[in-house]
Amino acid sequence: MKKVEKFSWSACILPNKQAEYIKRHQNIWPEMKQVLAKAGIVNYTIWLGDDNRLFGYYECTKGIAYAMKIQNNSPVVKRWNEYMKDVMMMKVSKKVAQPKLKKVFSFK
Repeated sequence: MKKVEKFSWSACILPNKQAEYIKRHQNIWPEMKQVLAKAGIVNYTIWLGDDNRLFGYYECTKGIAYAMKIQNNSPVVKRWNEYMKDVMMMKVSKKVAQPKLKKVFSFK
């Protein structure tokens, strides 16, 4: 069995869009949840800082590369990203849907 891999990302909520960002995540699309499950993503959490900075974290039961492949090829994820672009800013490249943060500390 493959070891669970961890992934984290960072973004910002645009000015005066915090309530809308939260509302949209409280009503996440069922088909988006299906894509995340298909990608092997579990324990997905997003934190919001006082400065409108977002930090996301999830674990990949099928590996990060697999999770990225499923997300990058998903029309649902593309639609979600389009839906969210008026409330948040995430540095996105053509190769990666979410920019990965570098782990610098871990305590077990």
